[in-house]
Amino acid sequence: MLKKALVAISSMLALTQAGPAAAVYPDKPIRLIVGFVPGGGTDVSARIVAQHLSGLLKQQIVIENKPGASGLIAADMVAKAEPDGYTLLLANMQSTVAAPYVLPSSFDPIKDFTPVRYIGAVPNVLVVNPTRHDFKSVQDLIDAARKKPGGLTYASSGLGSPQHLTAARFSQIEKVEMVHVPYKGSGQAVADLLGGQVDLNFDTLPGVIGQIQAGKLRPLAVTSAERTPRLPDVPTLAEAGVKGVDIVQWYAVLAPGKLPAPILAQLDQALAQTLKDPGIRAKLADQGMDVGGGPDTPAAFHTYLEQEWVRYGKLTSSLGLTKEQAKQ
Repeated sequence: MLKKALVAISSMLALTQAGPAAAVYPDKPIRLIVGFVPGGGTDVSARIVAQHLSGLLKQQIVIENKPGASGLIAADMVAKAEPDGYTLLLANMQSTVAAPYVLPSSFDPIKDFTPVRYIGAVPNVLVVNPTRHDFKSVQDLIDAARKKPGGLTYASSGLGSPQHLTAARFSQIEKVEMVHVPYKGSGQAVADLLGGQVDLNFDTLPGVIGQIQAGKLRPLAVTSAERTPRLPDVPTLAEAGVKGVDIVQWYAVLAPGKLPAPILAQLDQALAQTLKDPGIRAKLADQGMDVGGGPDTPAAFHTYLEQEWVRYGKLTSSLGLTKEQAKQ
């Protein structure tokens, strides 16, 4: 009798000592942080992925938009969060490996995050408001820019964004001068483009595909190496005569650094399963995304991040984009 009682007490003590650590992940909602206003490519991608991921993990995925500083506010927030799997970042090229070169940041893109899974990439598309400009081709735009240096303005979702870098590289190659107007996200940038406050945008395809289909924006070219199936009649910049602009926006999920291996494995598996779902793939493809097509493991993704960090360091330097310049 005494032996049974001691065994029972020992079992109760073991359960008590295990406490929260014994909880099965996830046992509460997960926050997926987006560093931009609703309506842009990052936000749209986050909402598509979150819906299916929530079902697999059997927990609500709560989208939180924390716009500002080209996505660095959100990235910094996640980098400093507890590495428990309950705070994740829907990251992109901009907030991870480009903007930190041109804006003050307090995190290390390589050391302060745990790469979970690469989602896919989308091209940028050069769009104009047809009610404001009658440009029918990229050359029409170039001719106008050369005729009046500084006369055209281009929108972006912030310093170091793919829109910014693409337009800056375009201007460098074609030796034209245009004025940059940064916003807190594609949603605001597109709204002002539609309203006539800016002249053009090299926006990511998900942010403008709806307006293109509605005839409210005219696409002149895409930045990808090949034409996108979503806009088969729109030439690439290379086909339009502008070679050397090879900037695309990629999306991925990052967690705070030092995420425990079991949680990383569970998240990666759930995301991999999400991206294999035909319905999810179709929704992302409908936004112009090339789903997958990149690193397919957390380790491979980590290597990819390192390579992209070096690449965009060289690009921003060649364009003369520095943190000191941003302060001016």
